[in-house]
Amino acid sequence: MNGRYSRQEMFAPIGAEGQAKLRNKHVLIVGAGALGTGSAEMLVRAGIGKITIADRDYVEWSNLQRQQLYTEEDARRRNPKAVAAKKRLAAINSEADIHCHVMDVSVEEMDQLAEGVDVILDASDNFDIRMIINDVSQKYQIPWIYSACVGSYGISYTILPGETPCLNCLLDQIPMGGITCDTVGIISPAVQMVLSYQVSEAIKILVEDRHHLRKKLVSFDLWKNQHSSINVDRVKKEDCPSCGLERFYPYLSLSNQTKTAVLCGRDTVQIRPSKPIDRDLESLDKTLSKQIGKVSRNPYLLSFSTTEHRLVIFKDGRVLIHGTKSIPEAKSLYHRYLG
Repeated sequence: MNGRYSRQEMFAPIGAEGQAKLRNKHVLIVGAGALGTGSAEMLVRAGIGKITIADRDYVEWSNLQRQQLYTEEDARRRNPKAVAAKKRLAAINSEADIHCHVMDVSVEEMDQLAEGVDVILDASDNFDIRMIINDVSQKYQIPWIYSACVGSYGISYTILPGETPCLNCLLDQIPMGGITCDTVGIISPAVQMVLSYQVSEAIKILVEDRHHLRKKLVSFDLWKNQHSSINVDRVKKEDCPSCGLERFYPYLSLSNQTKTAVLCGRDTVQIRPSKPIDRDLESLDKTLSKQIGKVSRNPYLLSFSTTEHRLVIFKDGRVLIHGTKSIPEAKSLYHRYLG
């Protein structure tokens, strides 16, 4: 009644009817970093009825450059991102039903979080979680939007179960290299560009205007002034284990998940990828040498030491993280430096 959403309702594709639909929809955001905070704020300001956010991390000073919900006080206190995000979002729109969880999202958590959700937004920092999201999306027929950004590069694609290729179909088309914001940096405009694509697609789904969904994989590099929009319909595979005719959702199986273990008697966590990989130690050496830390390498492994931790990376992808017995902390370090 106070005209809060009047400018949005004046936009013909949404209107009063679309606004009412938004008020009755539920969005799940996996991750509360740059993409997660930005998309959450946009949706809460747009009048979303219910939003759920899950994140395992806490606020650090380096987050403030691009993660728009957080403050210096959050960084000083090392507040969990999910807690800080909820506080800020509630101040922006007290009418929104906001649920935030401090958790490391894996198969069991995703299965519970996805209940009653209308769309899932990817704001994660690794492909382990993305592939779980993908399989849960296909299993429960929930649309989701894959998005990522690093440096000045960004990518986004809207996945509609039963209509579009899923992320498993697209694996050969999407860069999987181990670069992250912590190893090569990121500029805020790249985040904002991805957010524009991601949230506009989400709102189309929520107001049930699927006719105007993009249905193409979009990627760009703002610094190099490059932009592409690719029709990937032809890469949909009938034998895809996630969305094909005889699907079995492989990434919901324990055998296809990253394996972690606290080593007995040692302040060390071992992390193994679901499948052996041939890690390029020379390339990794060049990337990590740009970080604050010490790198040493022999033909069999690479060691990267920071003030508090040491990561030992083997050619088969196995990693020992010394200096912690916490699996969530070890996984955070793993994805921070290795993607």
